Amino acid sequence: MTTLQSVPALGTHPASGSLPSRAETRDQLSKATYDLLVIGGGILGISTAWHAAQSGLRVALVDAGDFAGATSSASSKLLHGGLRYLQTGAVKLVAENHFERRAVSRQVAPHLANPLTFYLPVYKGGPHGAAKLGAGVFAYSALSAFGDGVGHLLSPAKAAQDVPELRTDNLKAVAVYGDDQMNDARMALMTVRAAVDAGATVLNHAEVTGLRFTKGRVTGAELKDRTSGDEFGVTARLVLNATGPWVDHLRRMEDPNAAPSIRLSKGAHLVLKRTAPWKAALATPIDKYRITFALPWEDMLLLGTTDEEYEGDPGQVEVTEKDTAQILDEAAFSIRDQQLSRDLITYAFAGLRVLPGGPGDTSKAKRETVVTEGRGGMLSVAGGKWTTFRHIGRTVMKKLEQLPGHPLGEDYESVSTLPKRLPLPGIANPNAVAHRLLVDGPAPGPRMAADTAKHLATHYGSLSFDIARMANENPELARRIHPDAPEIWAQVAYARDHEWAETADDVLRRRTTLTIRGLATDEIRADVEKMLNK
Repeated sequence: MTTLQSVPALGTHPASGSLPSRAETRDQLSKATYDLLVIGGGILGISTAWHAAQSGLRVALVDAGDFAGATSSASSKLLHGGLRYLQTGAVKLVAENHFERRAVSRQVAPHLANPLTFYLPVYKGGPHGAAKLGAGVFAYSALSAFGDGVGHLLSPAKAAQDVPELRTDNLKAVAVYGDDQMNDARMALMTVRAAVDAGATVLNHAEVTGLRFTKGRVTGAELKDRTSGDEFGVTARLVLNATGPWVDHLRRMEDPNAAPSIRLSKGAHLVLKRTAPWKAALATPIDKYRITFALPWEDMLLLGTTDEEYEGDPGQVEVTEKDTAQILDEAAFSIRDQQLSRDLITYAFAGLRVLPGGPGDTSKAKRETVVTEGRGGMLSVAGGKWTTFRHIGRTVMKKLEQLPGHPLGEDYESVSTLPKRLPLPGIANPNAVAHRLLVDGPAPGPRMAADTAKHLATHYGSLSFDIARMANENPELARRIHPDAPEIWAQVAYARDHEWAETADDVLRRRTTLTIRGLATDEIRADVEKMLNK
């Protein structure tokens, strides 16, 4: 196994360009008065902070854990229009989702998103007929202006060539459509970086212990740095509660009598080693409303998801044996048994969907965004879809603009006047970036491996060249973290110095793919922690 031989050498910080220290950031947060304090570093809070900073506001963003440390890195990794919404007649919603999906994958973050072809198998006795699904995928593609091709039906034989593990018994036809996928944690981190580039001040692992009040209005928060134990406070004219599953917990800090506003639905997923290459994903109808996905992702296979009401502690959500059995059983509708062996499972994760409060089956509930104002003037935002994260940020800002007295300040520029497709950092053609990485280095020594070059290009875009430069200057950083993964040690140093990584989990689970591949050994974890502490 490749492990760190010289942690002190690897732990040397670059001379310039690094993030401010946590102490410097705490000092900045405690001394300034902000226009907007965003509590919650999931994608809703991150997107709002990005748009607010673009609008000229002085913005602070804090999270009790890591950025995208909960549900925002536990999604199905999809940017999608929402095929199932067509069943309920939500044509406008699907069209809006497609618009956002294509904006992100084509103009905002083409280096972090990639097109993915979906096969929707139609089995004898299944919940939907071939004609209905054929018409459905055609309409779905039409709503995206046929930007991903024309939805159509495919023969079982052709589909089996692209997905060798597809179960063909009683398979009548396969409907085809297009969407996009991403690494959600990487997309979130790049959006944090965009917010900072626009002027926001951010700090992860900073827990809110209480709210500040001035004449009954919420005007900031008291915080505790979980890494050092230091306590400090932030003062702001407006406070946004974007804590996802914890949104009601914070609302009760504002008003102990606040009624519950949300309910939670757990979505569990499994990651498995692939037994063969897949050229397309599977979206298999389970019943009239639910679909189970099998997605080629990060050279692995991602299966899921479940959808059931969750009433426990959001911090304790986990994949149970029942979840695992359900996911594998549902996947077996369309996938051969050899690909579903439990021995192939490398990782399991669960996230919590935040849904509007109310009765009914969570699988049928709308994935809508709700913005409310509390008794102390704190705004709370909850719900929504990853696909529309930019739209949600704009929606929250428009809500702020409509507050009485327009309290955003004279330097504020309306969100409606901002560039519509402002790209995230690192935007580049990933194929071109990978080619340059292979041609240009690192040198002296062996050239970068093709899988490492591709991985860097599709997770960092043009920022890959900064990582390659670190590997070029220090050959120890050019080594793989694990022989069976594409990541190199330069990514750990980069995560520490440029991406707010504080813990081994920050690096192994969200800034690299070591954990999801089942390769985050105790030895590697210890070496990562040594580097982070240098």
